Amino acid sequence: MSEQLTSVGMSDSAPCVLALDIGTSSVRALLYDASGTAIPGAQAHYTYELTLGDDGEHSVDADRLVTLVADCIDEVLAAPRAQAARIAAVATDTFWHSLVPVDAAGRALMPVMTWADVRPAAAAQMLRSQLDGAAVHRRTGARLHASYWPAKLRWLASAQPDVFQHAARFLSFGEYLHQTFLGRAVCSLCMASGTGLLDLRARTWDAPLATAVGVRLEQLPLLGDLRDAMRGLRADYAARWPALRDIPWYPALGDGATANVGSGCASAGQIALTIGTSSAMRTIVPVEQVTLPDGLWLYLLDARRGVLGGALSEGGNLLAWLEQTMRLSALVDAEVAAAQLAPDEHGLTILPFIAGERSLGWHDSARATVTGLSLKTTPGELLSASLEALAYRLSAVYGQLVVALHGGTAPVVVGSGGTLLGSPLFQQILADTLGVPLVPLRELEASARGAALLALEALGALADAAAVPAQLDAPLRPDAARGAIYRQAAARQQRLYQTLLDESAV
Repeated sequence: MSEQLTSVGMSDSAPCVLALDIGTSSVRALLYDASGTAIPGAQAHYTYELTLGDDGEHSVDADRLVTLVADCIDEVLAAPRAQAARIAAVATDTFWHSLVPVDAAGRALMPVMTWADVRPAAAAQMLRSQLDGAAVHRRTGARLHASYWPAKLRWLASAQPDVFQHAARFLSFGEYLHQTFLGRAVCSLCMASGTGLLDLRARTWDAPLATAVGVRLEQLPLLGDLRDAMRGLRADYAARWPALRDIPWYPALGDGATANVGSGCASAGQIALTIGTSSAMRTIVPVEQVTLPDGLWLYLLDARRGVLGGALSEGGNLLAWLEQTMRLSALVDAEVAAAQLAPDEHGLTILPFIAGERSLGWHDSARATVTGLSLKTTPGELLSASLEALAYRLSAVYGQLVVALHGGTAPVVVGSGGTLLGSPLFQQILADTLGVPLVPLRELEASARGAALLALEALGALADAAAVPAQLDAPLRPDAARGAIYRQAAARQQRLYQTLLDESAV
């Protein structure tokens, strides 16, 4: 069912791509030209709030999210620049690891569970006691953890048996979106690999694991790859968006994978560091050649390319919590004060797990911890310590990535995401902590751009999306003296980690 179109050169008739980017806290729609450049004025952006429960719920109403995406599309298509553009395809990227059960008519039976939902923590622990977790990690690239489908499904069967029993299919939000708009959906290998239920080498659903969590293979989405496009909107949406009615809609991809492509980090020796709501470091690798470290995950970009990396459940969400709950002054003002501090001058030690831990230790129920607070602790000190704490955990991820890449020349690290790019202080802390230059990405929407580039490649308008360079700023060079102080503070953080979580050094 792949769509192959004639290669098109750069001209007035060159194709444009509508990119839909669904993040954990906002939805965007942007129009990109045939060079992968965002068209000014042809974009829309809406934020939304998640449902957060005392029991660890982290969810969003599926139909409300679909409505926000549709509103974004309306706004972009109404833009003057969009009216004159030839939209040749729709590309979609969404947050990985989401789960929504649907009935036989395709209606959502409950809100979308996101990657940060920790209600399945006990179910994950049960699975770890019953299954060979190391073998599952080798097959699927994912740990038995609350963020992935096996634990979510096991929890659902126990906590909401009526929903589980009435579910005809289990989908990611990307498939739910396309099913709503198009009446059918394809689950890309990229999105499927983020469920923790895909056998990476066979490129099929992992039958033994599905059986272990009580799911039939026919309840899982139809698998496809990057080029397996769908055409033909449902009647109501075809009338609403005639320009999109007969063009290919490519399967949804994981936003982390597309961020690598959009950052110009789609080949060996490049690491994409993205810090938005959460944080991640990823590199593109040949699936068959990589040795998977215990603390990292391995997903797929497509049938040929793997995405090796690690993720923190924290990033901008930690800083937003500091502002909203701890009543810090606006972060831009607190950062001015934090920038005046010497490295580790605050004397605080923070485990930043405000949404639980993923890489490297994968403690579902881990919580944030702060030691060293006193009556003299200032907002600037608290912010500085939080930024440093995030940097230390990302440095541990970086260390395992470098080992997995077999050392040699230090990889190029390209930084993106609103939280990172909006904080020069954070950028420098990371460069100093990692001990390598950090190259800020000038492109504002790496995930959307990557999805658009991959769609342009599938259309034939680009020979190789990975070969399209990104716009980069000058690298921030690490300061060796500051880095030495940060390494000592990171070791102190690790000792606290071991004490509280009873974990050996990572």
